[in-house]
Amino acid sequence: MAGMTLEQLKIFLAVAQNLHFTRAAEELYITQPAVSAAIHNLEQEYGVKLFHRIGRHIEIAEAGKLLQVEAQKILDQVSLTERGLRELNNLQRGELKLGSSLTIGNYWLPSKISDFKSQYPGIQIDCTLANAETICVGTAMGQFDLGLVEGDVKPALQNTLEYEIVASDRLQIVVGQKHPWFEWGEIDLSQLTQTPWVMRVRESGTQQRFEEALQNWGINLSELNVILVFTSGEMAKAAIENGVGATGISELMVKKEIQLGTLRAIRVIDNREGNGAMPKAERLVEKAGYAYAEIVRPFFKIKHRQRFQTAISKVFEQMLISSMLDDSHQHVSKSVI
Repeated sequence: MAGMTLEQLKIFLAVAQNLHFTRAAEELYITQPAVSAAIHNLEQEYGVKLFHRIGRHIEIAEAGKLLQVEAQKILDQVSLTERGLRELNNLQRGELKLGSSLTIGNYWLPSKISDFKSQYPGIQIDCTLANAETICVGTAMGQFDLGLVEGDVKPALQNTLEYEIVASDRLQIVVGQKHPWFEWGEIDLSQLTQTPWVMRVRESGTQQRFEEALQNWGINLSELNVILVFTSGEMAKAAIENGVGATGISELMVKKEIQLGTLRAIRVIDNREGNGAMPKAERLVEKAGYAYAEIVRPFFKIKHRQRFQTAISKVFEQMLISSMLDDSHQHVSKSVI
């Protein structure tokens, strides 16, 4: 028996994913007869039907479904092995696959990647940006070596993913110049229900954290007048900069606009009785005799609990942890000063 080859498995997977011989050939940059021959040889070698030919269409057979699962595992393992071998050169070459939620990926992560690339210029870094839920699922499925999210890891994935805080961020309630709060600078908690709101989609880590804060403040999301919902923080920022609504957004995203005076962060006075029981993440800051409510959220580094971790991934992970410790030390030093 000649046995199957990796090339045959790659061709088979392309056909299984496209359910079309010609499209598979185009995807792999080979001829259609070469695709047909590879599938035919596999079927002949093992005496099974991988696909049912129905007129001009094909459907994957039971044997094909089995092979699709196992072939993907084989090729994934081969890819990891190749990456491991390439790393046996003191990290002069190799690849790091990152997945990041949008706020982290656009505002916090670039400087970390830049620092890493300055030390290991031969390492290729592929970073995918998506909402927190998508990054968590992708990390669980092995699409990313490491994930970085500001939203919570869902209970269904907590046994699969290992997660650790590597930084923190504040969410701020922000308004544009046309909003009456812009002149005030601060409001009571009870006034949060008295303005239109621009929100992010529910899958967003920012939105999840903001809704948790509202609940801890005793405010139900249904009490707010939500006029717009966007998939990105940039869209929400643009909407309030040109309109009359308010939004809850990362301070990383609006630092420049606040400095320029086109947006203003609004402090929220917690005037409830017994507010000392507020969770840490919605901590109280005593200023001028008032208790201001702040929304603090963690940035999580996530990885698969059992999948093989490359040396490059371990080094980048350690760099993030060291960076967090350095930031914490600097914060303490500034506080002492």
